[in-house]
Amino acid sequence: MIFDLFREGLSFVTILKLGIRLMIILLFLPVHEYAHGYVAYKLGDRTAKNMGRLTLNPVAHVDPFGLLLSVLTGFGYAKAVPVNMLNFRPEHRKRNMALVALAGPLSNIILAVIFVFCYYALIASGNAFEGTFTGNLAIVCSLAANCNITLAVFNLLPVPPLDGSRILSVALPDRHYYKIMQYERQIGLVFIVLVLTGALDGVISGLSGLIFGAIDFLVSLPFSFFI
Repeated sequence: MIFDLFREGLSFVTILKLGIRLMIILLFLPVHEYAHGYVAYKLGDRTAKNMGRLTLNPVAHVDPFGLLLSVLTGFGYAKAVPVNMLNFRPEHRKRNMALVALAGPLSNIILAVIFVFCYYALIASGNAFEGTFTGNLAIVCSLAANCNITLAVFNLLPVPPLDGSRILSVALPDRHYYKIMQYERQIGLVFIVLVLTGALDGVISGLSGLIFGAIDFLVSLPFSFFI
């Protein structure tokens, strides 16, 4: 919480925590939302583009309350990119909505791969000693990678209104999916309570750890000759 950060003082750890929280809302989430809009545009829906949301400019995506919440608690959100499924070809609407939903979490996984690569590149340079600028930058890359993986896992949970619920629509028969969506608001409220109370921390951290381990293993292979 923000009060914990104040008690810690302006240490490197404190600045790092605040920096990562700002990166989430100013970089990671804008990339996530841009990916939604870009895929929708490529599939025939110009809604995001026409509303100025097909951009990486964080100003277009930042939700003021979501930004404040991110700084105070580390849990925030951006404005969802509008998508009009009626602009997709009728026979592909369900599939295309799932692809648009998948694009956001996938963009965070790609960012995680990039940050893990940068981490190992810094380590391989031989200058990433503890307390040095390069060493601190390596720590930032590691935390940023982990943060993006967590964002991806969180958004892939099959709970409305998260991306995972849209992807679930492909697997479920329409009658079952629409039945679930009738209770979207109630499910969302229960989900928020579970998140804020930490009830889902074990599930999210466990899945994030598995994905992080796989990415770390694959990306580290080329660097094993230099480290």
